Amino acid sequence: MTDRTVSLDALADLPASGATSRWVSGEVGLHVLDYAGPADATTAPIVLVPGISMPAMGMDFVARELARTRRVLVTDVRGRGLSQSGDDYSMPAYAQDLERVITALVPAGDAVLVGHSMGARIVTLVAARGEVEHAGVVAIDPPISGPGRDPYPTTREAFMGQVEQALRGTTADEVAASWPTWPRREQEIRARWLGSCAPEAIGATHDGFESEDFFEWWPQVPAPVAFIQGADSPVVPTAAMDEVTTINPHASVHVVPAAGHMVFWDNAEGAAQVLSDALDAVGAD
Repeated sequence: MTDRTVSLDALADLPASGATSRWVSGEVGLHVLDYAGPADATTAPIVLVPGISMPAMGMDFVARELARTRRVLVTDVRGRGLSQSGDDYSMPAYAQDLERVITALVPAGDAVLVGHSMGARIVTLVAARGEVEHAGVVAIDPPISGPGRDPYPTTREAFMGQVEQALRGTTADEVAASWPTWPRREQEIRARWLGSCAPEAIGATHDGFESEDFFEWWPQVPAPVAFIQGADSPVVPTAAMDEVTTINPHASVHVVPAAGHMVFWDNAEGAAQVLSDALDAVGAD
């Protein structure tokens, strides 16, 4: 199992976020950032699940905006951030982890599950499994690659190269070479936190993007459910949207303008508005 690195500089980001660290025990110990939101909040809480190489802290700017009106919990998926590594990085293992988080931290069953990229696959499978109660699902630009489909547009080698660079020690300038349009703060946070991702977790998850089919789970997701696409996303091309809407007619569909796959990093204001619309569509605003 490869070593993972979390520097003191990275840990110093945690108190600045204003979130509280929560811990969920089990076969793999899980870390969750809990943004309390207003004491008098009446809107549904959100459980936010990041993408393949995104620790919870990487979505701090998204969570903070949402926490203006509600409680927000952001998960460190196993093998990332401060969550423990595991032996299994399949989508069912991720789904079981999220079910543990929901049961432990939002037992009322009133949370909306919001996932981006890999996280969108995870919340979709949790909803399809029906093992825990929740108030709705928002899937944001999930990988629709899989058997017999076009491959995931970012190669396994590209992901592994970025993580290996981070384990050696990377900088915001090096991150900018891969993500030149990101805000500088987000480049800096990625430079500090990417080394917390286990290479085997990234590699196995990317393999799953090719071997596990999102469209096996998507039709089983009950209402209320929403699907968000980045207008220029290569991960969910416009040609695939007919299948998205046909096999789950319950879903409302929303598009973030001027954004690729990394919708919040490409167009933070536009993505926030579209997510608000999607939450309204699932009855969570």
